[in-house]
This record gives sequence, structure tokens and C-alpha cells, in this order.
Amino acid sequence: MKKLWHYNGLSIVLFLLFAGSLVGQILTGHKEHNEETVDMGGRAISMSEYLTSGHFLQSTFENWESEFLQMALYLILTMFLYQKGSAESKDPDDPEEEVDREPDPKKKDAPRVVRKGGLALKIYKHSLCYTLSLLFVLSFFVHWRGSLKDFNEEQMLKNKPTETAIEYLGSSRFWFESFQNWQSEFLSIFAIVILSIFLREQGSPQSKPVDAPHSETGS
Repeated sequence: MKKLWHYNGLSIVLFLLFAGSLVGQILTGHKEHNEETVDMGGRAISMSEYLTSGHFLQSTFENWESEFLQMALYLILTMFLYQKGSAESKDPDDPEEEVDREPDPKKKDAPRVVRKGGLALKIYKHSLCYTLSLLFVLSFFVHWRGSLKDFNEEQMLKNKPTETAIEYLGSSRFWFESFQNWQSEFLSIFAIVILSIFLREQGSPQSKPVDAPHSETGS
């Protein structure tokens, strides 16, 4: 167990924080949804019903959507854009960084796909970006469907007309939900990129060494 914790402590803690936050969201979201529904003349739903409700899907996947968009774009932009002095950027004066070198199929313990080469390797070179982009697209779709379902449920309780999926895709409500999350993600990236030029966090791989000059780029 000590070895497991030593080598996987970061992922374990992050997953537990995620799981705990998700449980908290479900419990409080279920209560909030039922209170709002009853106030509008509807009926309270069970926990199992809530997990497939538009309210839960919309609130969950609009956040996942923005996170995956943030990470995918960050990976892409840092491939060819630079910020001198930032711990989050490649060095603009060093065109041959370690992350840019071509994979060596003869390298000891290289992943099997690297040793195999061919099309599989071409895909694997950008597999992280492809996966994050796919997760963004899937989250965007579920957010769209969940938000539509939640909107139409509210409309029916108010005896107002519902909308089709295509009609709702052009609604201000749906895009407001997306943009309010996107802007916060882009702001957080901007903040760490700029603040890491001048500020330090000793012991963190996301920071430059405390005694590094402000002009030093990369961690």
C-alpha cells in the first residue's frame, strides 16, 4: 500500500476529490431540483430518476465540456505558441526541446505502439489531444441534450411550447451555459501562464525554481 500511494498518490487524491464533489453535487442537485419542480406544480423525483434528468446532465456535462476544451486547446496552443518567462511554455529560443524530438523505436521500454511504428504511431503522437477533443465533443453533445431536456421539462410545467434539439441549439440559454464556463477556464489558464513568470511555488513541477530569473522559460 505504501508503494501504491508513493507512485499514485496524486491520481488517487484527485479521483477522491472528484468523486466526493460529484456525490455532493448529486445530493444537493437532487434536493434543489425537487424543490424547484414542486414549486412549479410538478412532482418530486427519486434519486435514480434524477441521475437521468436534464437538470443533472446539463449541470454536469456543461462543466466537463469546458474542462476538456480547456485542456485540448492548451495542448494544441502550447505546441507552437510561446510565453517567455512562463513555466507553462516551451522556450522560444530553444527550437529542439525534448518534447519535440521524434520517437525512437529502439529506446528501452518504449511503448509497444512506438516500436511498431506506421499509422498507429502517427495517431499515438497526438493521442492525448485526440482523446481530450473527443471527450469535449461527447460532453458538448450530452450537455446539449441534457439542457434541452431540462428546458422542455420547465416549459411543460409552465404550459409553454417546447423546442426541438435544433431549435434549442440556437438558443441563448444553451450558449450562455457554455460561455460562462469556457471563459472561466480560459481565464484560469491565462492566470497560471502569466503568474508563473513572476511567482513561485517551491516543490511544484508547475513552477520554476524559486531562484530562477523571471526570463527563464519552462519549468
